[in-house]
Amino acid sequence: MSLVHERYLSRTERAVAIMAREEPVVYEGGAYADALDAQTLASYEKNGFLVLDGVFDDTETQALLDEVVRLSNDPVIRRREEAVTERGSDVVRSVFAVHKLSQKLAALARDPRLLDVARQILGSEVYLHQTRANLKPGFTGKEFYWHSDFETWHVEDGMPRMRALSCSVLLTDNTACNGPLMLMPGSHLHFISCKGETPEENYKSSLKKQETGIPDELSLQLLAEQGGVHAATARPGSVIFFDCNTMHGSSSNISPWPRANVFMVYNSMENTLGDPKYGLAPRPEHIATREAFEPLKPLRQPEYQ
Repeated sequence: MSLVHERYLSRTERAVAIMAREEPVVYEGGAYADALDAQTLASYEKNGFLVLDGVFDDTETQALLDEVVRLSNDPVIRRREEAVTERGSDVVRSVFAVHKLSQKLAALARDPRLLDVARQILGSEVYLHQTRANLKPGFTGKEFYWHSDFETWHVEDGMPRMRALSCSVLLTDNTACNGPLMLMPGSHLHFISCKGETPEENYKSSLKKQETGIPDELSLQLLAEQGGVHAATARPGSVIFFDCNTMHGSSSNISPWPRANVFMVYNSMENTLGDPKYGLAPRPEHIATREAFEPLKPLRQPEYQ
């Protein structure tokens, strides 16, 4: 086992721990692609996330929202494993692998307004580790508890290093009332080792409600006291980029106003998946790409109408 793997041990019987990150946040000095200016890149490196307003115009955003609604209402897709419903309900929570289910969302992943940011930060060519549409309807949309995506991807998918980032394209207003994404600035610089074994096929329940790989409350309190909590409120068409190890979550939506986004994970071609930890079986391909992928090429004139 390599030093990096030993450093990021999690879900064992040992005590929980907070460990310093050993890898860069911005790779190759941010010179691999030209998307963000130096000040914006430095903000991402410091905080572990960016909120960029107005990346997509109203027409583009509406077309993307219409496509997400179409996918979530399609009875054929709703019967597929890619569609995840809320616990005890037939309300769709997420639809995975949307880049394979929709030409428009496949084009979105290659839009240089997104792709070149990922290439610049990760310092390499990238591929899609995961994509999904997330829906949080009014009154009934449930929470996503605090977690680091890297902790899950490292343990359950065998992702070696912190060389991936998430991109959330907001398709509706994200307000203080409808359960916006919350992030802890600076938390990406610390890895939280979680306690407890991972059940086989954990994804079947964790995608509805995560109960394994959950940080302890003391660690969460320390991270929050150090960096605070930022609620990423923004208009439709805005984009949130955040590091794979940034602590994040969202509360339930008890407002009347729904929330929806397209969520894409860009992983470096130099950080492809190994074996999951502890002899776990690999998660399905629609959740964690490991069998067939290639570097994404920018689509210079994407159209969403």
